[in-house]
Amino acid sequence: MGREKPYHHAHLRETLLQAAIQLIADVGPTGFTLREVARRAGVSHNAPYRHFPDGEHLLAEVAAQGFRELNQAMVKATKHQRNSVGRLKHAGLVYVEFALRRPEHFTVMFDAAVSKHETSDSAEAAEQAFGTLVSLVKSCQDEGRLPSGELRQFALLAWSMVHGIAKLATAKRLPYESTADVLKFAKFVIDESLPVRRKAQRSE
Repeated sequence: MGREKPYHHAHLRETLLQAAIQLIADVGPTGFTLREVARRAGVSHNAPYRHFPDGEHLLAEVAAQGFRELNQAMVKATKHQRNSVGRLKHAGLVYVEFALRRPEHFTVMFDAAVSKHETSDSAEAAEQAFGTLVSLVKSCQDEGRLPSGELRQFALLAWSMVHGIAKLATAKRLPYESTADVLKFAKFVIDESLPVRRKAQRSE
């Protein structure tokens, strides 16, 4: 008889998350099952229920993990920029870079049907990431670098711009092979599309 798989695991939650990310890489979120995650994690099929009531909640946690990492990357990228527009632009480049570096997370964050099962953690992580973008846009407006107007609309404009590039890049729909070339294109789009006031662009 085959040996029964363990129910207990010293780092069960983290192991399940890693197994889930690998499964998403292989089959995408539509082929995702909690039983297969358990099999890949080397635990019994009941073990995941210690932390997640179903597969959708596990996907929601993957999404939360992605939003937290994205937010941290955007904040870190803006620390050494000299002006508000530079901070906003670099946050946009980091967004595209994150999508290419973490395509499984990016897919779950925006494509998987987890909204019904969104946890307080995943909702909070998503809101924090968007809040970082809003604050960057507000700084540009406060300094007169972006036109005054509806703050949320400008934030959505900036988000839509980089998200479109990220989606095309992760779907391999752009004519660029390397991350460097994709980011060069992203910089071109950001530079040409943001309604930045010309008098301030020389210092970037």
